[in-house]
Amino acid sequence: METSLQTAATVVEVKGIDRLLLQQEIEEFLYAEAEALDRRRFEEWLDMLADDLVYHMPIRRNVKQGEHDARENTRAGRDINWFEDDKWTLGKRVAQIRTRVHWAEEPLSRVSHLVTNVLLGEVRDGANGEREVDISSRFLLYQNRVETETNIFVGKRYDTLRRGANGRWQVARRQIILDQNVLLAKNLTVFF
Repeated sequence: METSLQTAATVVEVKGIDRLLLQQEIEEFLYAEAEALDRRRFEEWLDMLADDLVYHMPIRRNVKQGEHDARENTRAGRDINWFEDDKWTLGKRVAQIRTRVHWAEEPLSRVSHLVTNVLLGEVRDGANGEREVDISSRFLLYQNRVETETNIFVGKRYDTLRRGANGRWQVARRQIILDQNVLLAKNLTVFF
């Protein structure tokens, strides 16, 4: 997921206590994001997303051993994906849910996001003073609707978080990898 911001950025080595503090700060951001989604504070969640967001969930495929890296996941911009959204599209999805006539979310789902195994990757400082951090994490998302509809989604997320001049972190890129290739849920109205 290389962007023009990443090519203009300088890789920064963060060590020791500074790395621990950055790890804590990132984890707190991810937990606050999960809490906003669980409490249906969708507009607050949208504010946690960068204006140039790339939000991508490929479809998983069963492939022969040795072909996993090249063929297991569909590709953004080339194949059909579960999601290949931007911030505007996610805002429209939120607006649709807020109409109260969204058949798949009336009544609203009860959702719990669990985020774990947060690992820091590359840290970069951009030309405009923003800091970007690549992270990976694991998630478990529980969804329950009406009396008997229950879905459990498990997988990995690969994010790029950006801290702008205002000091706030935002999700600039998110790739969501479900650990299933056949979706058992009736719909995908939840946010990851």
